[in-house]
Amino acid sequence: MRELIKKSIKDAILKSQKENVIPAFDIPEISIDCPKDEKFGDYFTNIALVMAKKIGKSPMEIADDLVKRFDLSRPKQPKEVEPQLADIFKKIEIAPPGYINFYLSGEYLQNKVAEINREKDNFGNSEIGKGIKVNNEFISANPTGPLTVGNGRGGFYGDTLSNVLKKSGFSVVNEYYINNAGEQVIKLGHSVLKDSEAVYAGEYIEQLNKKFYAARDAKEAGERSAEFVINEMIKKTVNEKMKIFFDLWISERDLLKNGDVDRAVEILKNKKITYEKDGALWLKTTEFGDDKDRVLVKSDGQKTYFASDCGYILNKIERGFDKIIEIWGADHHGYINRFRAAAKALGFSGDLKFIIIQLVKLVKDGKEVKMSKRTGNVVYIDDLIEEVGNDVARFFFLMYSPDTHMNFDLGLAKERSEKNPVYYVQYAHARIHSILAKAKNAKRKTKNYGSLSLLTHEKELSLIRELNKFPELIEEIAESYEVHKLPHYAVKLADKFHSFYDECRVIDEKNPELSAARHALINAVRIVLAEALRLMGISAPSKM
Repeated sequence: MRELIKKSIKDAILKSQKENVIPAFDIPEISIDCPKDEKFGDYFTNIALVMAKKIGKSPMEIADDLVKRFDLSRPKQPKEVEPQLADIFKKIEIAPPGYINFYLSGEYLQNKVAEINREKDNFGNSEIGKGIKVNNEFISANPTGPLTVGNGRGGFYGDTLSNVLKKSGFSVVNEYYINNAGEQVIKLGHSVLKDSEAVYAGEYIEQLNKKFYAARDAKEAGERSAEFVINEMIKKTVNEKMKIFFDLWISERDLLKNGDVDRAVEILKNKKITYEKDGALWLKTTEFGDDKDRVLVKSDGQKTYFASDCGYILNKIERGFDKIIEIWGADHHGYINRFRAAAKALGFSGDLKFIIIQLVKLVKDGKEVKMSKRTGNVVYIDDLIEEVGNDVARFFFLMYSPDTHMNFDLGLAKERSEKNPVYYVQYAHARIHSILAKAKNAKRKTKNYGSLSLLTHEKELSLIRELNKFPELIEEIAESYEVHKLPHYAVKLADKFHSFYDECRVIDEKNPELSAARHALINAVRIVLAEALRLMGISAPSKM
């Protein structure tokens, strides 16, 4: 839709330039947005205001000239012909100080109901991804203990982002990187053996101590403990509690064993972008945007954590990914430049995207909550899920942009009322399911939509307008990664449904044609709500 409007505006500008009404100039970026108030239309653009600064004419004059060049009077095109403005908009108006407002036609909106009922959960599917191969790595917490609520926030974000990308035509691999080699594993071993170099504490350390206290040294204790943490704690939490299913679990130890790390170091050496200093091997990461060079191999011959990163990046490159997404915790912000530098040095020419997940604080009645009994200052995601449920945990985390700190309102999360946003959305879905089940012509509602032209009530059209936004929202999130817009959309759609239902009789024996049309409308709402919830990994109950 937005692309059609942009093309029409561009064509109008070119016509105006050709007729010397406005001077020739490079056409600026054309912004198309949705107004907050529907009385100003379904879409608007400020292009006339932008152009006014360039050509010295008033915005209203420019807007008037452009609108006159739009053709809304010609007959509708056959289905096989690409739609034009006349097929979609009933009117286009200008408004001070120079906005152009576009109003969708009633027929277009009514046909959207039939389209959603026809396409079902395929509604909103897109091919903008063009099969581009995406590696989405998220969580990747060190196997030194159970997953925290911070890990959970990143996990739900990454899982939902992948779902949206897949719906948009990308080929996505979900991946968890296990850092099971190096210093953090040795520190875990010392903690398990409870010697003078112990770092980690908590109930799980007591559990590991009982299992591995007889290990020969900290290295053995750490490696055996790390394997147990991954298999018996992290994977179980991810699969059984968080309901996230990774395509691959990549092990740092395997990268070392398989030679990926050695090959990466050799490639970098052959490119003559390494050097020796103080007995160590360094990579010239400053040549690729880093603030300082990084050590690959220490003076004692041990490879660094950064060298393992290089091996992992090489592994991803050789698997042919066009886009690599790295979703990291707030404490990893400083690693971005070196990781990006390593990718460039190893020849990755695709898109590399970093998302930093900010911190989470649990609050109740405005005060911070220490919920976990296992440690004094860490809250584990499985404890939170056990307390509020996976659906609520997911929805609440997803409502916030990952780059913002968030307070997780534990009191609201445990509410079973319309105050709780996930309950509000799920209740709308369940309510529709119940209404359709009660409808006397239940079979008819899906095979015969009645006369959709009867859907003319203000609340009906407003509800359809919200449904119409779903495909564009999916594409927008696939491009911007702003996953938080999805739960907010679900709340708004549920809100518009409840508002519609309060004013419009859905089961009316005296008017079966209108009833059938409204059944089709609310079934379309049910379809879109269920798909939005599915993308977020949240259940869509039929009864509550």
